[in-house]
Amino acid sequence: MELLAPAGNFDKLVTAVHFGADAVYFSGKQFGLRAFAGNFDDQEIIKAMNFLHEHGKKGYVTLNIVAKDSDFVGLDEYLKLLIDAKVDGLIVSDVGLIYYVRKNFPSLNVHVSTQANVNNSQSAKFFADLGCTRIVLARELSLNDIKKMHETLGDSVELEAFVHGAMCISYSGRCLLSNYLTGRDSNRGACVQACRWKYYIREENRTDELPIEEDERGTYILNSKDMCLIDHLQELKDAGIVSLKIEGRMKSDYYVASVVNAYRRALDGYKDYDVLHNELEKTSHRRYTTGFYFGADDKEYLEDSMPVQSYVFIAKVVEDAKDGFVKVEMRNRFKVGDTLEILSADENFLKTIKIEKIIDSKGEEIDDAKRVQEIVTINCPYSLKKGDILRTEKR
Repeated sequence: MELLAPAGNFDKLVTAVHFGADAVYFSGKQFGLRAFAGNFDDQEIIKAMNFLHEHGKKGYVTLNIVAKDSDFVGLDEYLKLLIDAKVDGLIVSDVGLIYYVRKNFPSLNVHVSTQANVNNSQSAKFFADLGCTRIVLARELSLNDIKKMHETLGDSVELEAFVHGAMCISYSGRCLLSNYLTGRDSNRGACVQACRWKYYIREENRTDELPIEEDERGTYILNSKDMCLIDHLQELKDAGIVSLKIEGRMKSDYYVASVVNAYRRALDGYKDYDVLHNELEKTSHRRYTTGFYFGADDKEYLEDSMPVQSYVFIAKVVEDAKDGFVKVEMRNRFKVGDTLEILSADENFLKTIKIEKIIDSKGEEIDDAKRVQEIVTINCPYSLKKGDILRTEKR
C-alpha cells in the first residue's frame, strides 16, 4: 500500500520523503482547503515535483475547494502549470471542477477528495465513469462498507482512506460553523476550527449561561478524537485500500516525521508495536480512535480540546554527521548534560546522545543552546543523516 503524507510547505515535504512516505499531497497558493498552511507557489510546485520524482515518489496537489463561478477565472493557466510540473494527481471535491478538469485537461489524474462524501458504490462508479482514477473515501465508512464497495468496483478505480490524524466533527469536513461564527469559510480553505472551542448552553428565558462540564477541563461537544489505524493496516489492505493517507498539512515537521516513521515501519514489518504506539504518543495528538471503521460504536468519540505529546522537538540535523560531530538547527532549548533521543528512518532510531559539547554559529563553545533556529554543532557518535531529528522527554 502507498503511504501518503501531508506537506504544508517544502521543508515538510522533504521531511515526509526522508522518513519513508511513498507520496505527498500539498496545495498551491489557491484552490486548496488549507489556506493558512505555508503552501507552494508556482515555482515551488515545480521544485517539489522535481524533488519527488528524483526520489522515486509521487506528488498530488489539492484543488478541493467548493468552487464558485469566480474560481474558474485563471484556472486554465494553473492546470497547465500542474501538467508542466508533471503532477501525479489532482485532489478535487467539487463535481463542477471534476467535470471541467476531465473535459478540458484529460491528461491530469483526478482523485476525488473525501470532501465529496463518497459513501456508496454508485457514487464511486459515477466518478470512475467520469475518468477519475482514485476515490478518497468518506471517513464515515466502515471496513465492511469499503470491502463491499471494492468488490462492486473491482479495479475500475483506486480506493484511498485516511488512517491517522485529526477528524472533523462535521460530515466528512463539510462544515458551516467557521463561516457562520467568523466569516471564514472552511469550505474555501479558511477554517478557524471553531469546533475546538468551549461552548455554553442557555435556556431561552434566562440570561445566564451554563457551561457544559464533564470534568475540570469542560466538555468540548464538537471536538473529535484523532484517528489512528496503525494496528489495522492488513485489514485495510484486505478491504481494498491502496493508499493510506495521513492528515496534517497544518502540523509541524516533527509531527510529519514521527507519524510517517511509525507507519513506514509498520508497513515494512516492524515487529514491536509497543514501540510504534509509543512513537505516536511522542508527537502532538488528541486521544486516539478508530473512527467509523469498525462501526459507529465508539462512545468516547468526542475529546477534550487540548492536544498532548510526551516528547519535545529539540533539533533537526542539517548536515550528515562526520568526525564525531553533527550540525543541527535548534528548535527548543537544550544544554550540556542533556540526553537527546534520535528519530531517524534507519538503525539510529531511538538511540540517545548525551550532550557533552555545543559549538555555536560563531564557532564558540557554549553550555546552553537557547537561540531558536541557530545552527549549532554537537558531539555525535552515530552516522546521523540530514533530516534526522533530536528530541527529549517532556518535563
